[in-house]
Amino acid sequence: MAPFAGHYRVLRYDSRGHGASAVPAGAYSMDRLGRDMVELLDALELQTVSFCGLSLGGMVGQWLGIRAPERVRRLILANTSAYMGPPRNWDARIEAVSREGMSAIAEASIARWFTPDFPAIWPKVVLPIREALLATDPTGYAGCCAAIRDMDMRRTGTLNQVPALILAGSHDPATPAADSEALAATLGHARIKFLEAAHLSNCERPEEFTAACLDFLR
Repeated sequence: MAPFAGHYRVLRYDSRGHGASAVPAGAYSMDRLGRDMVELLDALELQTVSFCGLSLGGMVGQWLGIRAPERVRRLILANTSAYMGPPRNWDARIEAVSREGMSAIAEASIARWFTPDFPAIWPKVVLPIREALLATDPTGYAGCCAAIRDMDMRRTGTLNQVPALILAGSHDPATPAADSEALAATLGHARIKFLEAAHLSNCERPEEFTAACLDFLR
């Protein structure tokens, strides 16, 4: 965070269903998660911002570019996609965490989020992420899974004319390179950069990730 805070006022927030935010029961939607962001900006009296989101956060960023472009100066969309089907995969994940808790998906998630050797080489990076995942309320996790399950911004993405940087992991099995390339081709003003990483490219390549963001924001 230090390089970002050295140049900008930085706001980080816990998504609905995560961290210290409320965990209402039921399926969430991308409209609801996007409106949460707009309402947060309203509450803090922030008219426009540059927005950086990774994975689900990148989906919220896409929604902002389509539905509330007047609130966003620039978008950084990292390791994300306009569509992540098929829905049955998300239904299975929702069922698993609802029945067995977060331990049911933790190790499989870590395996997707990092390249194979990274957890053994950098355990201090991976440990807090694993702990945060296990501490997530299954109800909130399931609610956000439903939002991803029901999301499809492949057609509406052409409405997004906000200048965007797409950061992609060249070894990302969750949101593959083809998804990032399709997103870049859909958006009106987008550039794309690949990092040698899996899904959490900001953790595997923090210096490159940060430099790319700051270069784009400036």
